[in-house]
Order: sequence, then C-alpha cells, then structure tokens
Amino acid sequence: MFNNMPTIPVSFSRSFAGNLTDERKPAAQPAASPQSASSLLLHPPATGRRLPAILSLPFLGLSLTLLVSASWLGCASADSKAAASRGAGTQVVPVSVVSAQTRDMPVYLPGLGSVTAYYTDSVKSRVDGQLMQVNFKEGQSVKEGELLAVIDPRPYQVALEQAQATLFKDQASLRDAKLNYDRYKGLLEDSGAMSQQQVDTQLATSDQLDGTVRTDQAAIDNAKLNLLYCHITAPVSGRVGLRLVDPGNIVHATDTNAMLVITQLQPIAVIFTLPEDNLPTVAQHMRGNTLVAEAYSRDNQTKLATGKLLTIDNQIDQTTGTDRLKAVFDNKDNALWPNQFVNIRLLLEVRKNSTVIPTAAVQRGPQGSYVFVVKSDKTVEVRPITIALSQDNASAVGSGLSAGEIVVTDGQDKLQAGTKVEIPTNNPSAKAATQASGTGAP
Repeated sequence: MFNNMPTIPVSFSRSFAGNLTDERKPAAQPAASPQSASSLLLHPPATGRRLPAILSLPFLGLSLTLLVSASWLGCASADSKAAASRGAGTQVVPVSVVSAQTRDMPVYLPGLGSVTAYYTDSVKSRVDGQLMQVNFKEGQSVKEGELLAVIDPRPYQVALEQAQATLFKDQASLRDAKLNYDRYKGLLEDSGAMSQQQVDTQLATSDQLDGTVRTDQAAIDNAKLNLLYCHITAPVSGRVGLRLVDPGNIVHATDTNAMLVITQLQPIAVIFTLPEDNLPTVAQHMRGNTLVAEAYSRDNQTKLATGKLLTIDNQIDQTTGTDRLKAVFDNKDNALWPNQFVNIRLLLEVRKNSTVIPTAAVQRGPQGSYVFVVKSDKTVEVRPITIALSQDNASAVGSGLSAGEIVVTDGQDKLQAGTKVEIPTNNPSAKAATQASGTGAP
C-alpha cells in the first residue's frame, strides 16, 4: 500500500517529528492562526524538528484515508436523510377504513354453563314379577302416561279376587250382626227380655265386623294398585335412553338399577356461573323484566338456542367467587343435550343510538384511547375518544367521534398525524370517503 505513495522530503518529516517531540516542553510558542488537521499535514510548520522517516509515510497515508472516508460518509448520510425526508412528505399509506355507525348496542354478560335436563326420571318397578313386555325403543320420544313396559299381572289379579271374596264374606257377617243388634235393642225396649249388656255386646260385634269390612276394602284397593303398577307408564314427556333390562327378566321393587331413564329435553335447562360482582346488576335488571339468555357452542361461534333466565341460586361459591344461575330453553330443534358444555350470553340491556366502531380501530396510548380519522383531503387526524362499552368486536364511543366519520381499522402502525392515505376501491367505506373528499374541497 505504501510503495505507491509519493515521496515526502526527509527534512519535512524530521521537522514535523521534532515538533511532536518537543510539545511536552512548556516553552512559549508564538500565536498562530488556527489551521485544520489537513493543512497541518499538507503544510507542516517549519520548526526545524524532524519526524523519524520510518513513521512519516504510514502516518500520512492513514490520515489521508480517514479524512476522505469521513467526508464521503458525511455526505452520504446527509443525502439519505434528505431523501428520506422528501419521501416521508409524499408517502401514501394504503389503509382499511370504516364509517362510524349509529345503532343499538346490546350489553351481554358471558358465562360458562352445562346443559341439564329439565326433568330426569329413573324408572323402576314398584312390584316384583317377570317383565312381560317392553313397549319402547331406545332413543324414542315418549309422552307422559304412555305405556312403557308390562310386568306379569296375573299374581296381582288373583290377589285382587281373593280380597274381593274376603270382603264379600265379611260384609255378610256385618249385615247379620246389625240385624241381631236391632232385634236385641227392640226386645230390651218392648219387654225387657234382653239385658242391656247383651245389646251393648252385639253393638260392639257389629262395629268390629264393620272395621273388618273396611280392612278388606283396603286390601282390594292395594291389590288394584299393585295391578296398576304392573303397567309401567312414562312419568314425564321426554326421551328414553338405553334399555337397562330385557323382557323375561325378574324385576323387584328393591332393585338398585332402574329399568330405563327418561330425560325431558323440551324444555331444557342450562346451569351457568357468573362472578359475584355481577349479581347485583343481574338482580336489578330482573325486577319486572325477563332477561334473555343465548346459548353458543363450545367455540363460541354458533348460536344454539335462545331462552330466558329462570332464577339465581341462593348462595355464592366461596372457592370460586361465582354464583350459579339457571336458564330455560324451549329446545324445539333438540340443539341442546344434557351435560353439553355451552357458552351463555346473558342480555342485560340494549343501549339505544350508540356510536359504534370496530374494536380494531381503537388505539391506546399514554394519553388514553384514540382513533385515526380520515379527513376530506385524504389525510388522517389523531382523535382522542372515550370508550363507553366494548362488546365482541364492536366498541361504543362515549365521546370524541360522530356517526358517519371515517376511521382507520388496519394499517395504523404506519400512520401519524397528517399522513396521506389511500383507501382501496373494494373497501365498503371507500365511496363515502371519496364523497367526503369531493364535498370538502373548496
């Protein structure tokens, strides 16, 4: 590198080295006009001091190289800043926009719930006997009072006939006792042929036979009831589950397992939870009003059914800080099934004529919430706003924005106050923004 550099006179190098070497001496130097480093290198002062020849050439070449590089970098940096400044002033940012709308804003409380049958009945036999008939199919929908199964009724039919025969015999004895009582009483009153003791004894015998007749009637009623229990009917309307016993088996009234289970699906209930802090608000809105409850799928995307809030549980779970609420759904299309997990949205109220924008348009900074509003000249303005309510993907603006104004919903990261924007033609609000630009121009 240094072989091709120009040759510098040795006297100059030694003189410059002497100057550097004697700088530590406190001798007074004559005042000189300020000079740049480059002029010192090119025109060193003639002081008679000399620099060693071995250091003169590399030092001079390195200094010249650094000076040229620094000068070139400074010019390039200035040019790039100027170009960036000019580009920023003319840059057009493509954005997505939407118009602020005036509409009703519903207020929901979300909760997690589980579907439960309105009624669940485990049907068991109330008498002992052989199962003769099964008149239902698994999964069948049955009506209240519909015949489901028949237990062999013959033993209970025989018992009924025996009770009826006993009653007939005891009724005859009762009639005879009453006739004897009437005779004894007449003889006592007319001639005194019968004693008062005999009359009283006959009256007691008649009353005993009357009690026996009543016992026989109760036995008949019991036999009829057992005969009725041989015909098992549906206690409620609902859907039959899987059959748990087959025809021909002997069933007992003391069996632990049920013969079948019926769940009422129409209507059906949902038990869900809400934080205890929301209970006063819910209770307040329940006074004189029926609150609407909406059931959504597990992913909270599909609406399954719409029902009404039935009641609030009477105590709060201290371990979770929540309370249970029960909602009832008609479930005409059987969209809800027992033990199904659902998301519940409880509608508290509807705020009328709210200014609504997408939540994606709302930005947050140290000073609070704000939006980028597209003005008539296609530039954006930073507008501070207050959010009154956020629900799902929509936000109701309390103040700072009017209906019909255009706000940016996508591309805010490239914007600042005064940035010019471009709205795609396929954007639904592009036409409104264009009309605003045309009417706003002088």
